[in-house]
Amino acid sequence: MQKNVLKVNPKDNVIVALLDLPAGESVHLDGSDYTVLKDTKAKHKFAAVDFNEGDQIIMYGVIVGKANRFIAKGEVITTENVKHQSAKVEGKTGTQDWTPPDITKWKDRTFMGYHREDGQVGTENVWLFFPLVFCENKNIETLKNIFEKELLHDKASRHQLLLRSLLNGGSGTDLAVEEEEPDTRIFKNIDARFITHQGGCGGIRQDAEALGRLFAGYVNNPNVAGATVLSLGCQNLQVQIFMDALHTLAPGNKKPIVVYEQQKSGTIDEMLTGVIRDSYEGIKKANETQRKPASITKLNIGLECGGSDGFSGISANPVLGEVSDIMAAIGGTTMLAEFPELCGVEQELVNRCVHEEDGVKFLKLMKDFENSVVAAGSGFDMNPSPGNIKDGLITDAMKSAGASKKGGSAPIVEVLDFTEYATKPGLNLLCTPGNDAECTTALVGSGATVVLFTTGLGTPMGNPIAPVVKISSNTALAEKMPDIIDFNAGTVISGEKTIPETAEELLEFIIQVASGEAKTKAGLLNQHDFIPWRRGVSL
Repeated sequence: MQKNVLKVNPKDNVIVALLDLPAGESVHLDGSDYTVLKDTKAKHKFAAVDFNEGDQIIMYGVIVGKANRFIAKGEVITTENVKHQSAKVEGKTGTQDWTPPDITKWKDRTFMGYHREDGQVGTENVWLFFPLVFCENKNIETLKNIFEKELLHDKASRHQLLLRSLLNGGSGTDLAVEEEEPDTRIFKNIDARFITHQGGCGGIRQDAEALGRLFAGYVNNPNVAGATVLSLGCQNLQVQIFMDALHTLAPGNKKPIVVYEQQKSGTIDEMLTGVIRDSYEGIKKANETQRKPASITKLNIGLECGGSDGFSGISANPVLGEVSDIMAAIGGTTMLAEFPELCGVEQELVNRCVHEEDGVKFLKLMKDFENSVVAAGSGFDMNPSPGNIKDGLITDAMKSAGASKKGGSAPIVEVLDFTEYATKPGLNLLCTPGNDAECTTALVGSGATVVLFTTGLGTPMGNPIAPVVKISSNTALAEKMPDIIDFNAGTVISGEKTIPETAEELLEFIIQVASGEAKTKAGLLNQHDFIPWRRGVSL
């Protein structure tokens, strides 16, 4: 049954409005009555007690801000009366208890995946084209146009059909005759994807080297069958840097890698002729790989949020946390990223680290990241976007406390820096920005074969080689933007379903996606975003 208010944690001194509450309305919660003093929109919070200036605001059981003036009981919490504050971290102070969820129905479940020689199992079978430097972007785009037209024979989109109708003198209002097209792809068991970017030269050498490691992670990801790599020749990111990074990550790599360097190849025509011939042979061979059953423990699931709202930490994110706990309990792998959105919950995360050195590494990565942001004249407190604030996330600590729920409560088996590859089953922490595309790009480079992406406001982005599943925090969004939302967790807010029930439904959908039985909306929209993190300032 739909409630009108909620206190997330018994320790909290703020209350969440689940519905729009007009000024003067009285609500009853946990044996107490409250009168809302001002109009309070759904997703926002109001004071459960009187706050004096300097008093701490508690939500999710942790400090998420402090009052900068007197706030009366029942008054809505805003950026005008509350400032960011988070708890101090003391290093590891203990070990957090964890009771694994019941995994009886999951321990023997399988998905249909692509088995690689190194033992990894992919959810996609992709031949990847990418440049080591932005100078080769044009050649990648040329190859994309050639391969998509002649090899993949992608179906015309609705908007292509609209233009086609108009060009032929039609009105564009009736496309029924042209909407159905047969699948004419030559190779139906492999996809070709194409990456362009703005890096590889002109910046600091460390960024070029990191990009090389990131590409090595993409090639090593089991969703990739092989790759075509274009180099100019004189750039910072030399072919050898990429190959060394790949050898370090996968010493026994047997995936075919086609490498062409323009400054050694002569004319563009000569280079592209060779690239097309060699890539075609690799793609033809990779098309022979078939899906076969694999334990779902072979899945590596990236956990992310973007366009978050005041319900994200109450519905969608805890649902992902439940999925993550199930995967950890059965021996699968999950990765929680977005370090600026872990601000304020560091103590809990440090205490959950299995190895003390990982707790030390996590705090150092957090501190170094924050220092780089402060040095640029900003800070983690600037992380919430205008959209976040408008929908109830008014401090970074409040946003972070909700965002961290994606990681459930399982022990943390390893802390990874950007471009480090996940190899240990269980929950991993991965250092990335909160920026949606940079985070997803990094998760997949560290081995994610599926990415779960929660959103309260809606975002269309995806990834070139890994399916990105969009989970809405509220039903209104799922109904408003059905073309980008794959799964609705808003039923938790309405009281129709519990978090465990919703998590089980989501995991069933993940297995369908991983098996190729269901397509993500981002995939259907050909949303293949790739933005590498430059280690300067990016929140």
